[in-house]
Amino acid sequence: MHTTTAPSDASGAVTTAGLTPARGEPLLDGVSLAVLAHAPGVDPRWTLGELHGGLRVLEVRADGAPVELRFCVDLGDAAGYWHPQGGWRRTLLADWEGRSRVSLVDGHAAGCLYDHTGATLLTFAAADPVPEAALRFGVSEENDTHVVHLHLPASARAHRILLVPRSPSVARAMRTLRAWFGAATAAVPEAARTPVYSTWYAFNQDVDAAAVETQAALASALGCGALILDDGWQELGHGRGYAGCGDWEPDRAKFPDFAGHVARVREQGLSYLVWVAPLLLGPGAACHRRWATSAPAPATVPGAYVLDPRRPEVRAHVVGLCARLVGAYGLDGLKLDFLDQAMVYAGDGAGDVGQAMVTLLAELRAALESVRPGVLLELRQPYTGPGMAPFGNMLRSFDCPGDATANRVRTLDTALLAVGGAVHSDMLLWSADAPVTTVARQLIGALHSVPQISVRLDRVPAAHRDAIGFWLAQWRGHRELLLDGDVEPGRPDELYPLVRASAGEHCLLSVHGDRVVPLDLSAYRHFCVVNGSDRDRVMVEVLGGGGRVQGVVHGPDGRIMDDPPTYLPEGARSLAVPRGGMASLTITEGPR
Repeated sequence: MHTTTAPSDASGAVTTAGLTPARGEPLLDGVSLAVLAHAPGVDPRWTLGELHGGLRVLEVRADGAPVELRFCVDLGDAAGYWHPQGGWRRTLLADWEGRSRVSLVDGHAAGCLYDHTGATLLTFAAADPVPEAALRFGVSEENDTHVVHLHLPASARAHRILLVPRSPSVARAMRTLRAWFGAATAAVPEAARTPVYSTWYAFNQDVDAAAVETQAALASALGCGALILDDGWQELGHGRGYAGCGDWEPDRAKFPDFAGHVARVREQGLSYLVWVAPLLLGPGAACHRRWATSAPAPATVPGAYVLDPRRPEVRAHVVGLCARLVGAYGLDGLKLDFLDQAMVYAGDGAGDVGQAMVTLLAELRAALESVRPGVLLELRQPYTGPGMAPFGNMLRSFDCPGDATANRVRTLDTALLAVGGAVHSDMLLWSADAPVTTVARQLIGALHSVPQISVRLDRVPAAHRDAIGFWLAQWRGHRELLLDGDVEPGRPDELYPLVRASAGEHCLLSVHGDRVVPLDLSAYRHFCVVNGSDRDRVMVEVLGGGGRVQGVVHGPDGRIMDDPPTYLPEGARSLAVPRGGMASLTITEGPR
Protein backbone atom coordinates (compact mmCIF):
# COMPACT_ATOMS: atom_id res chain seq x y z
CA MET A 1 0.00 0.00 0.00
CA HIS A 2 1.28 3.48 -0.71
CA THR A 3 0.37 7.09 -1.31
CA THR A 4 1.84 9.72 -3.54
CA THR A 5 4.96 11.70 -2.80
CA ALA A 6 4.40 15.24 -1.48
CA PRO A 7 6.82 18.03 -0.73
CA SER A 8 7.33 19.17 2.84
CA ASP A 9 4.57 21.65 3.62
CA ALA A 10 5.81 25.21 3.92
CA SER A 11 2.51 26.98 3.34
CA GLY A 12 1.99 27.89 6.97
CA ALA A 13 -1.53 26.43 6.79
CA VAL A 14 -3.53 27.32 9.88
CA THR A 15 -5.46 24.03 9.96
CA THR A 16 -4.70 20.57 8.64
CA ALA A 17 -7.37 21.04 5.97
CA GLY A 18 -5.07 23.58 4.34
CA LEU A 19 -2.13 21.20 4.03
CA THR A 20 -1.06 19.41 0.86
CA PRO A 21 -3.89 16.92 0.12
CA ALA A 22 -3.20 13.22 0.47
CA ARG A 23 -5.55 10.31 -0.15
CA GLY A 24 -6.25 8.27 2.95
CA GLU A 25 -6.72 4.49 2.99
CA PRO A 26 -8.49 2.31 5.58
CA LEU A 27 -6.10 1.25 8.34
CA LEU A 28 -7.83 -0.15 11.45
CA ASP A 29 -11.15 0.24 13.28
CA GLY A 30 -12.39 3.17 11.21
CA VAL A 31 -9.02 4.94 11.24
CA SER A 32 -7.64 5.98 7.86
CA LEU A 33 -4.00 6.58 6.99
CA ALA A 34 -2.15 8.67 4.45
CA VAL A 35 1.63 8.43 4.10
CA LEU A 36 3.73 11.17 2.53
CA ALA A 37 7.45 11.16 1.80
CA HIS A 38 9.07 14.57 2.01
CA ALA A 39 11.64 14.04 -0.74
CA PRO A 40 11.28 14.16 -4.51
CA GLY A 41 10.86 10.89 -6.37
CA VAL A 42 10.30 8.72 -3.27
CA ASP A 43 7.32 6.38 -3.28
CA PRO A 44 6.47 5.47 0.35
CA ARG A 45 4.97 2.05 1.10
CA TRP A 46 3.22 0.74 4.17
CA THR A 47 1.99 -2.58 5.54
CA LEU A 48 0.00 -3.53 8.62
CA GLY A 49 0.94 -6.67 10.54
CA GLU A 50 -0.10 -8.32 13.79
CA LEU A 51 2.03 -8.93 16.88
CA HIS A 52 1.47 -11.06 19.97
CA GLY A 53 -1.53 -10.08 22.08
CA GLY A 54 -3.48 -8.53 19.22
CA LEU A 55 -1.15 -5.55 18.90
CA ARG A 56 -0.77 -4.27 15.34
CA VAL A 57 2.37 -2.85 13.77
CA LEU A 58 2.40 -0.35 10.92
CA GLU A 59 5.63 -0.48 8.90
CA VAL A 60 6.47 2.40 6.58
CA ARG A 61 9.35 2.36 4.11
CA ALA A 62 10.40 5.58 2.43
CA ASP A 63 13.92 4.87 1.11
CA GLY A 64 15.63 7.14 3.61
CA ALA A 65 13.29 10.12 3.20
CA PRO A 66 11.52 11.96 6.04
CA VAL A 67 7.92 10.82 6.27
CA GLU A 68 4.60 12.17 7.46
CA LEU A 69 1.88 9.82 8.70
CA ARG A 70 -1.64 11.21 8.78
CA PHE A 71 -4.14 9.34 10.95
CA CYS A 72 -7.78 10.38 10.67
CA VAL A 73 -10.89 9.14 12.48
CA ASP A 74 -14.48 10.39 12.52
CA LEU A 75 -15.28 12.38 15.67
CA GLY A 76 -18.16 10.14 16.72
CA ASP A 77 -18.55 10.47 20.50
CA ALA A 78 -14.93 11.50 21.11
CA ALA A 79 -14.34 12.96 24.58
CA GLY A 80 -10.58 13.54 24.90
CA TYR A 81 -7.10 12.94 23.59
CA TRP A 82 -4.33 11.77 25.93
CA HIS A 83 -0.65 12.04 25.10
CA PRO A 84 2.52 12.08 27.25
CA GLN A 85 2.98 15.85 27.01
CA GLY A 86 -0.69 16.67 27.53
CA GLY A 87 -0.48 17.95 31.10
CA TRP A 88 -3.82 19.52 32.00
CA ARG A 89 -4.91 19.91 28.34
CA ARG A 90 -6.50 16.49 27.95
CA THR A 91 -9.79 17.38 26.33
CA LEU A 92 -10.16 17.81 22.56
CA LEU A 93 -8.06 20.56 20.97
CA ALA A 94 -8.54 22.11 17.55
CA ASP A 95 -5.95 21.01 14.99
CA TRP A 96 -4.63 24.57 14.76
CA GLU A 97 -3.34 24.36 18.34
CA GLY A 98 -2.43 20.72 18.93
CA ARG A 99 1.38 20.51 18.67
CA SER A 100 4.21 18.61 20.33
CA ARG A 101 7.84 17.84 19.66
CA VAL A 102 9.24 14.73 21.30
CA SER A 103 12.45 12.80 21.74
CA LEU A 104 13.97 10.26 24.10
CA VAL A 105 14.27 12.80 26.94
CA ASP A 106 11.06 14.72 26.31
CA GLY A 107 7.87 12.75 25.85
CA HIS A 108 7.08 10.03 23.34
CA ALA A 109 5.38 9.90 19.95
CA ALA A 110 2.19 8.33 21.32
CA GLY A 111 -1.44 9.23 21.82
CA CYS A 112 -4.89 7.90 22.59
CA LEU A 113 -8.26 9.25 21.44
CA TYR A 114 -11.22 8.00 23.51
CA ASP A 115 -14.97 8.47 23.75
CA HIS A 116 -17.34 9.31 26.61
CA THR A 117 -17.54 5.69 27.76
CA GLY A 118 -13.76 5.66 28.08
CA ALA A 119 -13.35 3.31 25.11
CA THR A 120 -10.51 4.08 22.73
CA LEU A 121 -10.89 5.21 19.12
CA LEU A 122 -7.20 5.45 18.18
CA THR A 123 -4.16 4.33 20.19
CA PHE A 124 -0.66 4.53 18.72
CA ALA A 125 2.99 4.73 19.77
CA ALA A 126 6.23 4.88 17.82
CA ALA A 127 8.12 1.64 18.34
CA ASP A 128 11.39 3.57 18.35
CA PRO A 129 11.16 6.20 21.11
CA VAL A 130 14.58 7.72 20.45
CA PRO A 131 14.55 10.03 17.38
CA GLU A 132 13.19 13.55 17.42
CA ALA A 133 9.66 13.65 16.04
CA ALA A 134 6.95 16.27 15.65
CA LEU A 135 3.20 15.83 15.99
CA ARG A 136 0.22 17.90 14.95
CA PHE A 137 -3.17 16.78 16.27
CA GLY A 138 -6.70 17.83 17.04
CA VAL A 139 -10.20 18.26 15.70
CA SER A 140 -10.43 19.23 12.03
CA GLU A 141 -13.24 21.78 12.06
CA GLU A 142 -13.59 21.56 8.30
CA ASN A 143 -13.92 17.76 8.17
CA ASP A 144 -15.56 16.76 11.50
CA THR A 145 -12.68 14.40 12.20
CA HIS A 146 -9.84 14.04 14.69
CA VAL A 147 -6.42 13.91 13.06
CA VAL A 148 -2.89 13.10 14.14
CA HIS A 149 -0.02 14.01 11.83
CA LEU A 150 3.26 12.39 12.83
CA HIS A 151 6.49 13.68 11.24
CA LEU A 152 9.41 11.25 11.45
CA PRO A 153 13.02 11.88 10.39
CA ALA A 154 14.75 10.06 7.56
CA SER A 155 15.72 6.49 8.38
CA ALA A 156 17.42 3.69 6.47
CA ARG A 157 15.14 1.25 8.30
CA ALA A 158 11.38 0.96 8.17
CA HIS A 159 9.46 3.19 10.56
CA ARG A 160 7.35 1.10 12.94
CA ILE A 161 4.21 2.40 14.66
CA LEU A 162 2.38 0.26 17.20
CA LEU A 163 -1.43 0.35 17.06
CA VAL A 164 -3.84 -1.03 19.65
CA PRO A 165 -7.27 -2.10 18.37
CA ARG A 166 -10.24 -0.48 20.05
CA SER A 167 -10.17 -1.15 23.77
CA PRO A 168 -12.72 -0.59 26.58
CA SER A 169 -10.39 1.84 28.39
CA VAL A 170 -7.30 3.94 27.89
CA ALA A 171 -5.51 2.06 30.68
CA ARG A 172 -6.17 -1.32 29.08
CA ALA A 173 -4.90 -0.08 25.70
CA MET A 174 -1.78 1.26 27.38
CA ARG A 175 -1.20 -2.06 29.16
CA THR A 176 -0.97 -3.66 25.72
CA LEU A 177 1.69 -1.15 24.70
CA ARG A 178 3.57 -1.52 28.01
CA ALA A 179 3.69 -5.29 27.59
CA TRP A 180 5.44 -4.84 24.26
CA PHE A 181 7.88 -2.16 25.42
CA GLY A 182 8.58 -3.91 28.69
CA ALA A 183 9.27 -7.37 27.32
CA ALA A 184 13.05 -6.94 27.52
CA THR A 185 13.40 -4.79 30.64
CA ALA A 186 15.38 -5.91 33.66
CA ALA A 187 13.88 -6.45 37.11
CA VAL A 188 13.46 -3.32 39.22
CA PRO A 189 15.65 -3.30 42.35
CA GLU A 190 13.76 -3.75 45.58
CA ALA A 191 15.19 -0.46 46.85
CA ALA A 192 13.47 1.40 43.97
CA ARG A 193 10.11 0.16 45.25
CA THR A 194 10.30 1.57 48.76
CA PRO A 195 9.05 4.91 50.16
CA VAL A 196 11.50 7.79 49.95
CA TYR A 197 12.40 10.74 52.15
CA SER A 198 13.49 13.73 50.04
CA THR A 199 15.08 16.91 51.35
CA TRP A 200 13.78 19.22 48.62
CA TYR A 201 10.51 20.72 49.86
CA ALA A 202 11.51 20.25 53.49
CA PHE A 203 14.78 22.19 53.19
CA ASN A 204 15.11 23.48 49.63
CA GLN A 205 18.84 24.31 49.44
CA ASP A 206 19.30 24.93 53.19
CA VAL A 207 20.62 21.46 54.03
CA ASP A 208 23.42 20.22 56.26
CA ALA A 209 24.62 16.89 57.57
CA ALA A 210 23.11 17.08 61.06
CA ALA A 211 19.65 18.09 59.86
CA VAL A 212 19.55 15.41 57.18
CA GLU A 213 20.64 12.72 59.64
CA THR A 214 17.87 13.75 62.03
CA GLN A 215 15.27 13.35 59.28
CA ALA A 216 16.81 10.05 58.17
CA ALA A 217 16.32 8.44 61.58
CA LEU A 218 12.69 9.53 61.76
CA ALA A 219 11.95 8.60 58.15
CA SER A 220 13.37 5.12 58.57
CA ALA A 221 11.23 4.52 61.66
CA LEU A 222 8.11 5.60 59.75
CA GLY A 223 8.68 3.18 56.86
CA CYS A 224 10.93 4.93 54.33
CA GLY A 225 13.66 2.90 52.67
CA ALA A 226 15.61 5.54 50.77
CA LEU A 227 16.74 9.15 51.12
CA ILE A 228 17.37 11.63 48.32
CA LEU A 229 19.60 14.61 49.10
CA ASP A 230 18.41 17.22 46.65
CA ASP A 231 19.82 20.53 45.41
CA GLY A 232 21.92 22.49 47.91
CA TRP A 233 24.48 19.86 48.92
CA GLN A 234 26.99 21.08 46.34
CA GLU A 235 29.27 24.10 46.27
CA LEU A 236 27.47 27.23 45.04
CA GLY A 237 24.16 25.43 45.58
CA HIS A 238 22.09 28.40 46.70
CA GLY A 239 19.83 31.09 45.26
CA ARG A 240 17.36 28.78 43.50
CA GLY A 241 19.21 29.29 40.21
CA TYR A 242 21.74 27.12 38.44
CA ALA A 243 24.61 29.53 37.76
CA GLY A 244 26.89 27.48 40.04
CA CYS A 245 26.28 24.07 38.47
CA GLY A 246 29.12 22.11 36.93
CA ASP A 247 31.72 21.16 39.54
CA TRP A 248 29.53 18.89 41.71
CA GLU A 249 31.69 18.99 44.81
CA PRO A 250 30.15 18.82 48.31
CA ASP A 251 29.80 22.10 50.19
CA ARG A 252 32.31 21.53 53.01
CA ALA A 253 30.57 24.02 55.29
CA LYS A 254 27.38 21.94 55.14
CA PHE A 255 28.95 18.49 54.79
CA PRO A 256 32.50 18.52 56.21
CA ASP A 257 32.73 14.72 55.87
CA PHE A 258 30.35 13.81 53.11
CA ALA A 259 31.35 10.14 52.87
CA GLY A 260 30.98 9.74 56.64
CA HIS A 261 27.59 11.44 56.53
CA VAL A 262 26.38 9.10 53.77
CA ALA A 263 27.55 6.10 55.78
CA ARG A 264 25.67 7.28 58.89
CA VAL A 265 22.44 7.65 56.94
CA ARG A 266 22.87 4.24 55.36
CA GLU A 267 23.30 2.77 58.86
CA GLN A 268 19.68 3.86 59.46
CA GLY A 269 18.61 1.33 56.81
CA LEU A 270 18.17 3.87 54.01
CA SER A 271 19.60 3.84 50.52
CA TYR A 272 21.25 7.17 49.74
CA LEU A 273 20.84 9.09 46.47
CA VAL A 274 22.15 12.53 45.53
CA TRP A 275 20.64 15.05 43.10
CA VAL A 276 22.77 16.02 40.13
CA ALA A 277 22.03 17.90 36.90
CA PRO A 278 25.06 16.79 34.86
CA LEU A 279 24.18 18.65 31.65
CA LEU A 280 23.92 22.07 33.30
CA LEU A 281 26.93 24.39 33.29
CA GLY A 282 26.84 27.71 35.10
CA PRO A 283 29.26 30.63 34.73
CA GLY A 284 30.07 30.46 38.44
CA ALA A 285 31.50 26.95 38.26
CA ALA A 286 35.26 26.52 38.40
CA CYS A 287 35.08 24.27 35.32
CA HIS A 288 33.12 26.80 33.27
CA ARG A 289 36.09 28.10 31.30
CA ARG A 290 37.06 24.58 30.27
CA TRP A 291 33.59 23.51 29.15
CA ALA A 292 31.95 26.73 27.97
CA THR A 293 32.52 26.02 24.28
CA SER A 294 30.76 22.67 24.71
CA ALA A 295 27.67 24.40 26.13
CA PRO A 296 26.74 27.07 23.56
CA ALA A 297 22.97 27.13 24.23
CA PRO A 298 21.33 28.64 27.33
CA ALA A 299 19.13 26.39 29.42
CA THR A 300 15.44 27.05 29.89
CA VAL A 301 16.09 27.07 33.66
CA PRO A 302 17.70 30.22 35.10
CA GLY A 303 21.43 30.88 35.12
CA ALA A 304 22.87 27.89 33.27
CA TYR A 305 23.91 26.68 29.85
CA VAL A 306 23.52 23.14 28.52
CA LEU A 307 26.36 20.80 27.68
CA ASP A 308 25.76 19.35 24.22
CA PRO A 309 25.44 15.55 24.64
CA ARG A 310 26.20 14.99 20.95
CA ARG A 311 29.87 15.74 21.68
CA PRO A 312 31.92 12.69 22.74
CA GLU A 313 33.99 14.74 25.18
CA VAL A 314 30.81 15.90 26.93
CA ARG A 315 29.55 12.35 27.30
CA ALA A 316 32.88 11.22 28.75
CA HIS A 317 32.83 14.15 31.18
CA VAL A 318 29.28 13.43 32.38
CA VAL A 319 29.96 9.72 32.83
CA GLY A 320 33.16 10.41 34.71
CA LEU A 321 31.68 12.92 37.15
CA CYS A 322 28.65 10.73 37.97
CA ALA A 323 30.78 7.63 38.49
CA ARG A 324 33.13 9.66 40.69
CA LEU A 325 30.25 10.85 42.89
CA VAL A 326 28.89 7.34 43.45
CA GLY A 327 32.28 5.76 44.03
CA ALA A 328 33.90 8.47 46.15
CA TYR A 329 31.06 8.88 48.62
CA GLY A 330 29.52 5.39 48.77
CA LEU A 331 26.22 6.41 47.23
CA ASP A 332 23.48 3.96 46.25
CA GLY A 333 22.42 6.06 43.29
CA LEU A 334 21.67 9.42 41.73
CA LYS A 335 18.69 11.59 40.98
CA LEU A 336 19.46 12.66 37.41
CA ASP A 337 17.71 15.92 36.71
CA PHE A 338 17.17 18.28 33.78
CA LEU A 339 18.11 15.73 31.13
CA ASP A 340 15.32 17.25 29.02
CA GLN A 341 17.43 20.40 28.72
CA ALA A 342 19.30 18.60 25.94
CA MET A 343 16.28 19.42 23.76
CA VAL A 344 17.55 22.99 23.38
CA TYR A 345 19.64 21.49 20.57
CA ALA A 346 16.73 19.68 18.88
CA GLY A 347 16.27 20.45 15.21
CA ASP A 348 19.46 22.47 14.78
CA GLY A 349 20.78 20.17 12.07
CA ALA A 350 23.87 19.12 14.01
CA GLY A 351 22.64 15.64 14.92
CA ASP A 352 19.76 13.88 16.65
CA VAL A 353 19.55 14.66 20.37
CA GLY A 354 17.74 11.43 21.18
CA GLN A 355 20.42 9.24 19.62
CA ALA A 356 23.12 11.14 21.51
CA MET A 357 21.28 10.70 24.81
CA VAL A 358 20.95 6.96 24.24
CA THR A 359 24.71 6.75 23.85
CA LEU A 360 25.32 8.92 26.90
CA LEU A 361 22.86 7.13 29.17
CA ALA A 362 24.00 3.66 28.10
CA GLU A 363 27.60 4.57 28.89
CA LEU A 364 26.54 6.18 32.16
CA ARG A 365 24.46 3.21 33.33
CA ALA A 366 27.28 0.77 32.50
CA ALA A 367 29.84 2.88 34.37
CA LEU A 368 27.63 3.26 37.43
CA GLU A 369 26.78 -0.45 37.52
CA SER A 370 30.49 -1.25 37.53
CA VAL A 371 30.95 1.04 40.53
CA ARG A 372 27.70 0.18 42.33
CA PRO A 373 25.84 -2.93 41.09
CA GLY A 374 22.09 -2.41 41.33
CA VAL A 375 22.53 1.36 41.23
CA LEU A 376 19.38 3.42 41.79
CA LEU A 377 18.66 6.09 39.18
CA GLU A 378 15.74 8.47 39.49
CA LEU A 379 14.40 10.08 36.33
CA ARG A 380 11.82 12.87 36.43
CA GLN A 381 9.10 13.68 33.91
CA PRO A 382 9.08 14.52 31.06
CA TYR A 383 11.81 11.95 30.36
CA THR A 384 10.27 8.81 31.83
CA GLY A 385 8.80 7.23 28.69
CA PRO A 386 9.44 3.66 27.53
CA GLY A 387 12.67 4.65 25.80
CA MET A 388 14.25 5.36 29.17
CA ALA A 389 13.56 1.85 30.49
CA PRO A 390 17.20 0.70 30.20
CA PHE A 391 18.50 3.74 32.08
CA GLY A 392 16.35 4.55 35.11
CA ASN A 393 14.46 2.52 37.72
CA MET A 394 12.76 5.28 39.73
CA LEU A 395 10.39 7.20 37.44
CA ARG A 396 9.27 10.33 39.25
CA SER A 397 6.26 12.38 38.32
CA PHE A 398 6.50 16.09 37.72
CA ASP A 399 6.61 18.77 40.42
CA CYS A 400 3.29 19.64 42.10
CA PRO A 401 4.11 20.90 45.62
CA GLY A 402 1.20 20.52 48.03
CA ASP A 403 -1.24 19.41 45.31
CA ALA A 404 -2.69 15.98 46.05
CA THR A 405 -4.90 16.04 42.95
CA ALA A 406 -1.98 16.81 40.63
CA ASN A 407 0.09 14.08 42.26
CA ARG A 408 -2.66 11.53 41.66
CA VAL A 409 -3.16 12.60 38.06
CA ARG A 410 0.53 12.86 37.20
CA THR A 411 1.52 9.54 38.77
CA LEU A 412 -1.29 7.75 36.95
CA ASP A 413 -0.38 9.51 33.69
CA THR A 414 3.25 8.47 34.13
CA ALA A 415 2.25 4.89 34.88
CA LEU A 416 0.21 4.55 31.69
CA LEU A 417 3.39 4.16 29.60
CA ALA A 418 6.00 3.47 32.29
CA VAL A 419 8.19 0.40 31.87
CA GLY A 420 11.50 -0.60 33.42
CA GLY A 421 11.03 1.24 36.71
CA ALA A 422 8.75 2.04 39.61
CA VAL A 423 6.66 5.20 39.28
CA HIS A 424 7.30 7.64 42.15
CA SER A 425 5.18 10.53 43.33
CA ASP A 426 6.34 14.08 43.57
CA MET A 427 7.44 14.78 47.10
CA LEU A 428 4.56 15.24 49.54
CA LEU A 429 4.38 18.65 51.21
CA TRP A 430 2.00 20.11 53.77
CA SER A 431 2.17 22.70 56.55
CA ALA A 432 2.83 21.77 60.16
CA ASP A 433 -0.49 23.28 61.31
CA ALA A 434 -2.60 21.35 58.77
CA PRO A 435 -5.29 18.95 60.05
CA VAL A 436 -4.41 15.28 59.94
CA THR A 437 -6.93 14.76 57.13
CA THR A 438 -4.71 16.94 54.92
CA VAL A 439 -1.75 14.67 55.61
CA ALA A 440 -3.82 11.61 54.73
CA ARG A 441 -5.08 13.29 51.54
CA GLN A 442 -1.51 13.92 50.41
CA LEU A 443 -0.58 10.29 51.03
CA ILE A 444 -3.74 9.00 49.34
CA GLY A 445 -2.97 11.15 46.30
CA ALA A 446 0.32 9.27 45.94
CA LEU A 447 -1.17 5.87 46.75
CA HIS A 448 -0.86 4.37 43.26
CA SER A 449 2.87 5.11 43.09
CA VAL A 450 5.90 4.93 45.36
CA PRO A 451 5.37 7.80 47.83
CA GLN A 452 8.06 10.37 48.52
CA ILE A 453 7.85 12.46 51.71
CA SER A 454 9.39 15.92 52.12
CA VAL A 455 8.45 17.63 55.38
CA ARG A 456 10.59 18.23 58.47
CA LEU A 457 9.52 15.22 60.44
CA ASP A 458 10.84 16.61 63.72
CA ARG A 459 8.68 19.74 63.34
CA VAL A 460 5.28 18.25 62.52
CA PRO A 461 2.81 17.10 65.20
CA ALA A 462 2.78 13.54 66.44
CA ALA A 463 -0.59 13.03 64.73
CA HIS A 464 1.04 13.80 61.39
CA ARG A 465 3.74 11.21 62.02
CA ASP A 466 1.04 8.71 63.02
CA ALA A 467 -0.71 9.30 59.70
CA ILE A 468 2.54 8.90 57.77
CA GLY A 469 3.37 5.68 59.59
CA PHE A 470 -0.12 4.26 59.08
CA TRP A 471 -0.37 5.06 55.38
CA LEU A 472 3.16 3.92 54.58
CA ALA A 473 2.39 0.65 56.35
CA GLN A 474 -0.81 0.28 54.33
CA TRP A 475 1.10 1.10 51.16
CA ARG A 476 3.74 -1.51 51.94
CA GLY A 477 1.07 -4.10 52.68
CA HIS A 478 -0.61 -3.46 49.32
CA ARG A 479 2.52 -2.63 47.30
CA GLU A 480 2.29 -5.44 44.77
CA LEU A 481 -1.38 -4.69 44.17
CA LEU A 482 -0.76 -0.96 43.75
CA LEU A 483 2.36 -1.16 41.59
CA ASP A 484 1.88 -4.44 39.72
CA GLY A 485 -1.88 -5.00 39.61
CA ASP A 486 -4.27 -3.98 36.86
CA VAL A 487 -5.02 -0.31 37.43
CA GLU A 488 -8.15 1.25 35.93
CA PRO A 489 -8.26 4.99 36.63
CA GLY A 490 -11.03 5.91 34.18
CA ARG A 491 -11.06 8.76 31.67
CA PRO A 492 -8.01 11.07 31.64
CA ASP A 493 -10.15 14.19 31.08
CA GLU A 494 -12.06 13.48 34.32
CA LEU A 495 -8.78 13.49 36.30
CA TYR A 496 -9.21 9.95 37.64
CA PRO A 497 -11.68 10.48 40.53
CA LEU A 498 -12.15 6.72 41.07
CA VAL A 499 -9.18 4.38 40.71
CA ARG A 500 -9.31 0.60 40.90
CA ALA A 501 -6.27 -1.64 41.39
CA SER A 502 -6.95 -5.36 41.24
CA ALA A 503 -5.15 -8.69 41.22
CA GLY A 504 -6.63 -12.10 41.89
CA GLU A 505 -9.18 -11.88 44.73
CA HIS A 506 -7.97 -8.45 45.87
CA CYS A 507 -9.35 -5.06 44.88
CA LEU A 508 -8.37 -1.63 46.18
CA LEU A 509 -10.51 1.35 45.23
CA SER A 510 -9.55 4.94 45.99
CA VAL A 511 -12.28 7.54 45.57
CA HIS A 512 -11.41 11.23 45.27
CA GLY A 513 -14.82 12.83 44.77
CA ASP A 514 -18.47 12.16 45.40
CA ARG A 515 -18.57 9.05 43.21
CA VAL A 516 -20.41 5.76 43.69
CA VAL A 517 -17.87 2.99 44.25
CA PRO A 518 -18.78 -0.41 42.74
CA LEU A 519 -18.08 -3.44 44.94
CA ASP A 520 -18.42 -6.56 42.82
CA LEU A 521 -18.65 -9.40 45.32
CA SER A 522 -18.70 -11.95 42.51
CA ALA A 523 -15.28 -10.80 41.23
CA TYR A 524 -13.26 -10.18 44.41
CA ARG A 525 -13.15 -11.42 47.99
CA HIS A 526 -10.97 -8.74 49.61
CA PHE A 527 -11.71 -5.03 49.26
CA CYS A 528 -10.00 -1.88 50.45
CA VAL A 529 -12.00 1.31 50.03
CA VAL A 530 -9.89 4.45 50.47
CA ASN A 531 -11.71 7.72 51.08
CA GLY A 532 -9.80 10.57 49.44
CA SER A 533 -12.94 12.70 49.17
CA ASP A 534 -14.16 15.58 51.38
CA ARG A 535 -17.04 13.52 52.82
CA ASP A 536 -17.09 11.35 55.94
CA ARG A 537 -18.76 8.54 54.06
CA VAL A 538 -18.39 6.60 50.84
CA MET A 539 -21.32 5.68 48.62
CA VAL A 540 -20.97 2.13 47.33
CA GLU A 541 -23.00 -0.07 45.00
CA VAL A 542 -22.82 -3.75 45.88
CA LEU A 543 -22.92 -5.99 42.82
CA GLY A 544 -23.00 -9.75 42.42
CA GLY A 545 -25.40 -10.35 45.29
CA GLY A 546 -25.05 -9.30 48.92
CA GLY A 547 -22.84 -11.01 51.45
CA ARG A 548 -21.56 -11.07 54.99
CA VAL A 549 -18.28 -9.26 55.57
CA GLN A 550 -15.61 -9.00 58.18
CA GLY A 551 -14.20 -5.53 58.20
CA VAL A 552 -12.27 -2.79 59.92
CA VAL A 553 -12.46 0.96 59.35
CA HIS A 554 -9.47 3.20 60.02
CA GLY A 555 -9.38 6.95 60.45
CA PRO A 556 -6.81 9.14 58.70
CA ASP A 557 -4.19 8.55 61.40
CA GLY A 558 -4.84 4.81 61.61
CA ARG A 559 -7.16 4.75 64.60
CA ILE A 560 -9.77 1.98 64.39
CA MET A 561 -13.33 3.32 64.16
CA ASP A 562 -16.44 1.81 65.73
CA ASP A 563 -19.24 -0.14 64.01
CA PRO A 564 -17.66 -1.65 60.90
CA PRO A 565 -20.14 -3.17 58.43
CA THR A 566 -21.01 -6.85 58.87
CA TYR A 567 -23.37 -7.33 55.93
CA LEU A 568 -23.51 -5.68 52.51
CA PRO A 569 -26.86 -6.12 50.74
CA GLU A 570 -27.13 -5.84 46.97
CA GLY A 571 -27.56 -2.28 45.74
CA ALA A 572 -26.49 1.19 46.83
CA ARG A 573 -25.68 2.17 50.39
CA SER A 574 -23.47 4.49 52.41
CA LEU A 575 -20.37 3.28 54.27
CA ALA A 576 -19.23 5.27 57.30
CA VAL A 577 -15.60 5.83 56.31
CA PRO A 578 -14.10 9.12 57.53
CA ARG A 579 -12.35 11.39 55.04
CA GLY A 580 -8.72 10.38 54.82
CA GLY A 581 -9.60 6.92 56.13
CA MET A 582 -10.15 3.46 54.69
CA ALA A 583 -12.33 0.38 55.08
CA SER A 584 -10.84 -3.11 54.71
CA LEU A 585 -13.51 -5.72 53.94
CA THR A 586 -13.35 -9.48 53.49
CA ILE A 587 -16.35 -11.40 52.15
CA THR A 588 -16.99 -14.28 54.55
CA GLU A 589 -20.31 -15.49 53.12
CA GLY A 590 -21.79 -14.90 49.68
CA PRO A 591 -25.40 -14.24 48.72
CA ARG A 592 -28.02 -16.62 50.06
